[in-house]
Amino acid sequence: MYWVYMLQCGDGTLYTGSTNNLSARIDAHSKGKGAKYTRSRLPVTLVYAEPAPDRSQALKREYAIKQLSRTEKIALTHSARAKVLP
Repeated sequence: MYWVYMLQCGDGTLYTGSTNNLSARIDAHSKGKGAKYTRSRLPVTLVYAEPAPDRSQALKREYAIKQLSRTEKIALTHSARAKVLP
C-alpha cells in the first residue's frame, strides 16, 4: 500500500509527496531528514493522506495534486477523500 500525502509546513506552505510507509516518512520530515523543501520549513503537520494501490498510481496522483492551485489543495484537505489516520 502506498500513500499520497500533504503536509502543511511551518511557514504555511503545502508540500505533497508519496510513500509506502507514511508514519516513517512523516517522522523523517518532522526530524528534518525528509525532503529538502521541508527541512527549512519545520514544523510540519500532516493535513491530508490518500491511499494508492501501487507506486505508479501514487506517483500519478502526487503529480495531479501538485498541479492544483493552493485553493484547490486546501479544498482537497477538507474533502471526503481525506483519510483519518491512527
